[in-house]
Amino acid sequence: MSATITLTDQDKSTIRVAAYGAVSLLAAAGAPHKGITQGSIALTSATGLVGHVLSAKAKDIKLKGKNAAELAEQVLPALTTAMAVLNEQNPAEADNFRSTVLVAAEATAHSGKPSPAVTAMAHKITEALSAA
Repeated sequence: MSATITLTDQDKSTIRVAAYGAVSLLAAAGAPHKGITQGSIALTSATGLVGHVLSAKAKDIKLKGKNAAELAEQVLPALTTAMAVLNEQNPAEADNFRSTVLVAAEATAHSGKPSPAVTAMAHKITEALSAA
């Protein structure tokens, strides 16, 4: 029996910004184009509630920032907030979100030989997911 999860529009927006923002952060750190494509595919391949939220055709993914630092100020807190929201309602979906983002980050960062900047950004993403 699965528990009903009720996410507000703001919750869904935060989840999308967090997930797609993680791939964008890796791109800003210098991940190769092929890796960015693989990371995006990983996000659209998600299952469960997270998969439904990430695959929705939404226009609320507004990533603002002219550089990695500005983007990180938006995305890293969104990752932590998304984890907290999902953990509060359904820890299994929180695990699903964490796994989905980590697979996307790994796909993005490890397409070819990752640079130190990309590796460092992937580590920051992992830390943000664990901060909740």
